[in-house]
Amino acid sequence: MTVDHLAESYWPADRGVPLTETTCGDVLRDAARSAGDTIALVSGVPDPAGRRRWTFGQLLTEAQTAARALLGRFDPGERVAVWAPNIPEWTILQFGAALAGLTLVTVNPLNRDRELTHVLRQSRAVGVFLVPELRDVSTVEILERVRSQLPHLRERVLFTDWAAFCATGSPTQQLPTVGPADAVQIQYTSGTTGTPKGAVIHHRGLANNARFCAAQLRLAPGDVLVNPMPLFHTAGSGACTLAPMHARATQVLMPYFDPALMLELLETEGGTVVSGVPTMLYALLDHADFTRRNLSRVQIAFSGGALVPPQLVRRIHESMGIPVAIAYAQTEASPIITGTLPTDTPDDQANTVGRPYPHAEVRIADPTTGGTVPVGRVGEICTRGYHLMTEYFDDPDATAQAVDTDGWLHTGDLGSMDGRGYCRVEGRVKEMIIRGGENIYPREIEMVLREHSGVADVAVVGVSDQKWGEQVAAFIRPASDPPPGHADLDAFCRRHLARFKVPQYWVMVDAYPMTASGKVQKYLLRERFTAGAATPDGG
Repeated sequence: MTVDHLAESYWPADRGVPLTETTCGDVLRDAARSAGDTIALVSGVPDPAGRRRWTFGQLLTEAQTAARALLGRFDPGERVAVWAPNIPEWTILQFGAALAGLTLVTVNPLNRDRELTHVLRQSRAVGVFLVPELRDVSTVEILERVRSQLPHLRERVLFTDWAAFCATGSPTQQLPTVGPADAVQIQYTSGTTGTPKGAVIHHRGLANNARFCAAQLRLAPGDVLVNPMPLFHTAGSGACTLAPMHARATQVLMPYFDPALMLELLETEGGTVVSGVPTMLYALLDHADFTRRNLSRVQIAFSGGALVPPQLVRRIHESMGIPVAIAYAQTEASPIITGTLPTDTPDDQANTVGRPYPHAEVRIADPTTGGTVPVGRVGEICTRGYHLMTEYFDDPDATAQAVDTDGWLHTGDLGSMDGRGYCRVEGRVKEMIIRGGENIYPREIEMVLREHSGVADVAVVGVSDQKWGEQVAAFIRPASDPPPGHADLDAFCRRHLARFKVPQYWVMVDAYPMTASGKVQKYLLRERFTAGAATPDGG
C-alpha cells in the first residue's frame, strides 16, 4: 500500500499481504514438513562442544512428545508456567504447550517471592516448570515458601527431570484441535510503571506478527539469527523464535546475554542477523573482541524493546556497514506494531520506527480529546487489528482502560506520524512533563544530551515542583572521569533546546534500574529522587 500524503495521523490496515489462519504449532509443523532436515535451533552455550542442535523435524518430534506428556497431567485451556532462563527445553515446552492447547505463562527467571506469587496466583497456573537453581538462588526453595499462597498449583516439574517427564506421555495420546483465536501465552508486562498485568496473546497474533517480522528482516533459508533476548518476553519467544521458523532459518539461542559470547557465536555459527535491545548492541560495539571477530556474514541489525538512539543506528552503519531494522513493539500487540526496513533511508532508520506492519491500523490520538491529530503533531500512539491481545487476564477494568470501545489499544506511548506513515516515538504519556503548562517530552532532551561527549547515557524524568508543577531532572551516566559539570551540561542544552526544557536537576548515576527487556524504570528514578536517595549535582 502506498500513501504519500496523509492529512491526519492515521495509517489504514494494509491488507495487501493476507493473514494466515494458523497456530504456533502449525508454524512448526509446516517448517518440519518443508525443511525437516534444516537446523532450526542451536543452544549457544559458551562451550562449543556442548552446543546441541535440533532440525525442524527433531524439534517437532520432541514438541509432540512434550505435548502428550502435558496432556497426561493438564487439560487443554489450562495454564502452565515456565520459570527458567533461556534453555532449549523452554522452547520445546513452548511448542509442546501450543500443540496441547495449553496456555504458557512466561515468568521472569529473576522473579523472587513476591513477583512469582503475583504471576502464578493471578494467572491461576496449575503447573510450573522450573530450573532448580539460578544464580546461586534456589528456585525450589522460593516456590516452597510461597506455595501455600497458590491454591491452583497442582504440579511442579524440574527441567533437570525433563526427559523423565516427557517419557510419561502416551504415544497414543491424540493432540487436540487448536484454533488461531485460542490463547497461546500470557506475557506479563514489563512493569516500567507498576505491577505487571498478564496480556493474553493468541496464536493468530503471535504467528502472523512473527511472519511479518521475517519479511521485515528479509529472512531466508540459510540465515542465522543469534537470539540474546529473554524467552519470557515476546521478542524472545515470539519474534526471534517464530520469525526464523517461518523463513526456515536457524535460531542460535543464547543462555544469557554476554557480548563476548555473542560475538563468538556470530562468527562461529555464521550469524547473519545481530539482534538485541540498544544496551546489548552498545555492549557489542564497545567490546574489545568486536574488531577481532569475523562478522562478515552479518547482514542486518535488529533492535527494539526500548527507544533506539539515532547515534546507535549511525554507529552500526559506520562500523558494520549494515542496515538497522527497528521494531516498535508492545507486549499487548504480539508484539511489533511498526518497523523500519533495510531499504529505508539512513535517516529513516535512525530517526523513525518505520511504518505499521501489515494489517495493523495505527493512529496518533490527542491524549485529552481522543481525536486523531494532524500529521506531525505529538499524541498517543494507538493501534488496532489482528495483533492485539485478547485481554489482560482476569482484569476487565485494566483491559477497558487499555483497549477502548472501538478496539483501539492505547499504548501509553507518545509519538508522531509523518505524511508517509513513518512514526516516531517521543516517550511515555505518563512520562510527559508538564512544566508551567508547557508539555515537555523527555526523549527530545535525551537525544540532545546523548550528543554530549561526556554523556554515555541519560534518562530524563519529571519531578514535583511547587511553583511550576513539575521540573526536569536528568539522570546522567557519564562517559568521562571526572563527569561533566552541571554548568557545562546546562550550557550545552541551552544551545539546542528552549530554556524551559533545560533540566533543572542533574544526577550522576553508575547504572539505571532496568526491566529484563532493557527498559529504564523511570518511575523508580523519580521515587528515588523524591525520597532523597538521588542527590542532585546541580540546579
